[in-house]
Amino acid sequence: MNRRLVSLTAPASFEAEHYRSLRHRLESWADDRRLQVVAVTSAAPGEGKTTTAINLAGALAQSRDSRVLLVDADLRRPGVRAQLGLHDARGAGLADAILDPERTLESVILRRLPLNLGIVTAGKPTPAPYEALQSPRLGALFEEARRLFDYVVVDTPPLIPVPDCRLIARWVDGLLMVVAADRTPRKIVEERLNLIEPGKMLGLVFNGERRGLSSHYKYYRAYAGSPRSPRRQSRAAAR
Repeated sequence: MNRRLVSLTAPASFEAEHYRSLRHRLESWADDRRLQVVAVTSAAPGEGKTTTAINLAGALAQSRDSRVLLVDADLRRPGVRAQLGLHDARGAGLADAILDPERTLESVILRRLPLNLGIVTAGKPTPAPYEALQSPRLGALFEEARRLFDYVVVDTPPLIPVPDCRLIARWVDGLLMVVAADRTPRKIVEERLNLIEPGKMLGLVFNGERRGLSSHYKYYRAYAGSPRSPRRQSRAAAR
């Protein structure tokens, strides 16, 4: 498993707290609007969208009351299986369920982690990913996911150079766009934002931002590692 998947490998770490903060934002937004299926995309390839999608799904699944599904919808360059170390999982995935109407979504869900987290890999390679994602069958599978899970996190292709993400956006409630901090030009970010329906854009996730983290890390270590009396612990839990 990729060591950057801190929500799964090191949930008590400082790095994992960032994904819990993102989870908190989503849960807060969900109180005001329907926000059950969330797609994670990026301005361009190589900006960390798959790592962000997996960590967000892992953070959401840390709640015992939440049923969470992670879907790899990047049919051209899928990454979820490799990052999670599911190299032995040769079964069907999303592409297979789209192309075979006899398959249910539940039949392609993997449950390999000690969390309330289901995984749907991209499945077997398809020679026509655009046509597969354009099929109304994809919408039917997402409707099935809504019935089975509280949250669905979808890893999608980057907004450029292929239009796949815009096809998937029809079936989701909101999108997060991952941007490589201090690397992706502002103009490119603005251009990619114009490709997304404004009502579905939830926000940007800056990946690799290092400025100002040192003081926050020292505070986190001091706060998380400081002894607290039973009375103080109960007060904190009651807030």
